[in-house]
Amino acid sequence: MKQQKTGIYILIVYCIMQLSGALLVPILPSLYKLLETRGVENPAIFISGWWVFLSMGIATLITLLIIRKDNTYLKALKGKPSPTLQTIGWGIAGFFLVFVGQGIAASIELRFGVDPGSENTTQFIEIAHAVPLAIFSIVIFAPILEELIFRRIIFGTLLPKTNFFVAASVSAIVFGIIHFDFTHILLYAVSGFIFAFIYYKTKRIIASIISHMLLNGFVVLVQFYGEDIQQFFESYSNMQLIFFH
Repeated sequence: MKQQKTGIYILIVYCIMQLSGALLVPILPSLYKLLETRGVENPAIFISGWWVFLSMGIATLITLLIIRKDNTYLKALKGKPSPTLQTIGWGIAGFFLVFVGQGIAASIELRFGVDPGSENTTQFIEIAHAVPLAIFSIVIFAPILEELIFRRIIFGTLLPKTNFFVAASVSAIVFGIIHFDFTHILLYAVSGFIFAFIYYKTKRIIASIISHMLLNGFVVLVQFYGEDIQQFFESYSNMQLIFFH
């Protein structure tokens, strides 16, 4: 019963965070004018960046405080949790599994004529460029909140009543829907399914959080420094060719 209350509190915090942007609507015109007078090129992106950082940061902090009061909440799945090092190893392995899974999902989408590239990802990268602190929201806050919502609450609640495949599929589909990028819902669903597997395998939510953080961090790194990384590897490859010539 206590775990159910904890889950409800976390859901309430998450929903408030998602809807909190409505609080800005009445003051947006004034904020736009203020930022324009100070030379901000895109006030809408700038405001979004700061609000994403603040709202997700506060929601994460409150969520962790809620969990702290319930010592049993993170011990939901039956079975012995994996040791710490093994959990970290599965978290890292999960990143590579998601990477491969997304590659397969992307190839399927291409066959159905879905263009590559995610509007959701593009929007968050624009926000991160405008407000670098928003990177914390993408790489740290979002994985913590989403894994607790979709894996601990949804998957963890359905698993005892159904089976792994059903629970993981439902949580993965909801995970895809909540990102509101329906053309790439398969990519999100595949990721969500693998995150659920990592959680199920280790019995520790931190494992899927690690995988999720690594995935989001990799996407940010590629979006920010993709060309530089490509140039580095090309230069390195040329150096190797010269060295072994």
